[in-house]
Amino acid sequence: MIEWTRAARVGLFTVVGTAAAVGIYRWVSTDTGSAGGYTVHARLKDATGLAPQSRVMMAGIAVGTIASIRLENGAARIDVRMHRGVALHVDASVIKRSQSLLGEYFLAVAPGTEGRPELHDGDEIPTAVEAATSDQIMSDLARIADRVKLVSENLANTLGTPEGQQQMQATLKNLAQVTEALNETVRENRESIRQTLLNVQNITTQGAPEMRKILENVRVVTDDVRTLLAEGRGDKGTQTGHLRDTFDRVQRASASLESALAHIDSVSTRLDEGKGTLGRLTRDETLVNEVEGVVEGVGDFVGGVSRLQTIVGLRTDYNFLSNTVKSYVELRLQPSEDKYYLLEVINDPRGLTSFEQTDVDTTDPTKPAHYREIRTTTTNTLRFSLMFARRLGPFTGRFGIKESTGGLGLDTHLLRDRVEIRQDVFGFGEELRPRWRIALGYEFLQRLWMYGGVDDVFNRDRHDYFLGMQLRFNDQDLKTVLPFAPSKP
Repeated sequence: MIEWTRAARVGLFTVVGTAAAVGIYRWVSTDTGSAGGYTVHARLKDATGLAPQSRVMMAGIAVGTIASIRLENGAARIDVRMHRGVALHVDASVIKRSQSLLGEYFLAVAPGTEGRPELHDGDEIPTAVEAATSDQIMSDLARIADRVKLVSENLANTLGTPEGQQQMQATLKNLAQVTEALNETVRENRESIRQTLLNVQNITTQGAPEMRKILENVRVVTDDVRTLLAEGRGDKGTQTGHLRDTFDRVQRASASLESALAHIDSVSTRLDEGKGTLGRLTRDETLVNEVEGVVEGVGDFVGGVSRLQTIVGLRTDYNFLSNTVKSYVELRLQPSEDKYYLLEVINDPRGLTSFEQTDVDTTDPTKPAHYREIRTTTTNTLRFSLMFARRLGPFTGRFGIKESTGGLGLDTHLLRDRVEIRQDVFGFGEELRPRWRIALGYEFLQRLWMYGGVDDVFNRDRHDYFLGMQLRFNDQDLKTVLPFAPSKP
């Protein structure tokens, strides 16, 4: 009875041990843990350090295992068995990361953007990031060490000499002086610096919502670019979406460009051979010289027109003795600094005087058989002036038509052209003596002149004193005023 009890105990222990081993195996086995999952693959240039059945991590958690590693088209194809419930999207990525300094690696997977289409069994993870290997890191460290060694040798050669030591001492002394000056500046401007930092803080605080909007816009643009690239990849041997349309347009544009270049080549050949109008123009020196002369003439004319300056003057004078008002509208066309053309419209209260001479033959015994009649007619009409002016130093001479009669003028400019003495002689034939007017002008405000003087100095019965104001402005002032002028809606 005792022996049978021991056998039962051994059998029971064996059953329990077997059950425990099966449970442990099912808990440890990677194949069992990934049952019901799906398989995806990725391609890496270097699979060194990776082994089948090793873990695939996401955020430090095992989410699958490496099912197999094999060579395919010159790259390492790695099949990954993902656990059920772990979703990968079309923009997922995989990277090989170092697990220790002994050369062990594991695969880390990024799931991609939530909401994008998911990968299914047999799909490929589109993005594979190649991490630097330990050999590359050691090679980079070796190159850095060589450069550090070279720098240290050059530094020793530079500072190891007495001259280098003196220069180093001078540099340190200058650095100390600069540091002291900088400290002094900071102490003197401590309040300003504090205020500046507060302003920067306020700006960053107030601009935080705008920065968030900008980052959100950048994220949206990045998603759109990823979508475009994903649509552009498509299946093997096909290209869809906007990228295909873009490639087609580029191909058509290149064909058009090739045709245009062929035409340009043909035209340049005809030009070299001297065919056609342009060909003769490039080969015939006489024709070229004539064209250059015409172009220079047109350029001089256009340049003169572009340099033409327009000056407008509005003037009103009050005549004291006759108690009348005289008005002027003056227009100067000035192509250069030393000459201009003057056009005036004058409303003169004296009017325009004209003379008519008539020779009369009569048989009236009470009158002479032959006599002459002279009639003087004064009409209330506008007078006009059209004169050419040329300046020599402080003097400007004028001649032409002055107030509808022949006339001459002389202007004297003083005090940087702020003072003018204007003299005009005109009205020959209206009276026995011509009409001489002299006026003194002063620009007491910019563009605003005051004039005063004597009119008709020679004729005592007609002379008068006047005082007036003139507003004088140029085309630049007109350009400034015209945009604000009222317009019809």
